[in-house]
Amino acid sequence: MGLSLSAWLYSRAAESHPSSSSVFPPLAVPTSSRLAVTLNSSPVSPGDSRSHWSSVHRSPHFLLSACNQKVTRSPVELSSDGVRAEMGVKGGLHVWEVLWNPDHRGSHAVMGISGQDCPLQASGYNVLVGGDAQSWGWELKTNQLWHGGQSLGHYPGKRRSCHSEAAQDFRPRDSTSPETKVAETSLPIPERVLLVLDADAGTLGFVVDGSFLGVAFEDLPHGVELFPAVSSVRGGARIQLRYLNGATRDPPALMALCRLSIRQFLGHQRQNQTDKLPLPPFLQHYLQSSY
Repeated sequence: MGLSLSAWLYSRAAESHPSSSSVFPPLAVPTSSRLAVTLNSSPVSPGDSRSHWSSVHRSPHFLLSACNQKVTRSPVELSSDGVRAEMGVKGGLHVWEVLWNPDHRGSHAVMGISGQDCPLQASGYNVLVGGDAQSWGWELKTNQLWHGGQSLGHYPGKRRSCHSEAAQDFRPRDSTSPETKVAETSLPIPERVLLVLDADAGTLGFVVDGSFLGVAFEDLPHGVELFPAVSSVRGGARIQLRYLNGATRDPPALMALCRLSIRQFLGHQRQNQTDKLPLPPFLQHYLQSSY
């Protein structure tokens, strides 16, 4: 049966797929199997407490929704305002979804992670997430990375390479490649962005349009609780948080790796055609179980 399945898959691997108009796939970098399986796993329940913004650790200018998953910034002038998630993490690989309408961002629209003591309100228009030594942020309009109150360059674009073995989970592309040179100009970031924090490796990256763009920050502190966080100066900005999934330091299960490999061969256009595979119904159901 294994040979039959392999032949079935390879006979269709060469089929062409509709090209995407997104500019991000050419900027994607390889992911580890641990991250790939996590990104292809079913999301946890939307009501998970890891999807909640904090009702305490936020600027008074951010209004919290009843479900605690959305915040809306009040139309206040000359103020920079931030909010962090209710729950942080100290270990493991974790993925959150952030929804933020590009038309409601304005300047200084930043997402990233912070420790417990990151400032969440300041006078004037400033970068809060990334504005101190306890936070790391990606400014979406200019694509600049911020930490310690300083810009560290564009993302995706030129980045410091990873030196530790743990950070190899992300394997950033050589910053001299043509793809990353293109990315040094500001790119329009869509509404949906995935924040990928590997607390074990001490790295933070982002997924846009289904493409992992590599490590944005490395050498994050180990054993310190880190929280997803955003900051904004735009009145009416509405930002939604959802925790999608996570993984421990352990390698993925063989069944999960096999499922991922089969789906990659199928491609997105044929994910609903697993019933045509030469497999028992139980395995066909397993292939679809994370959707």
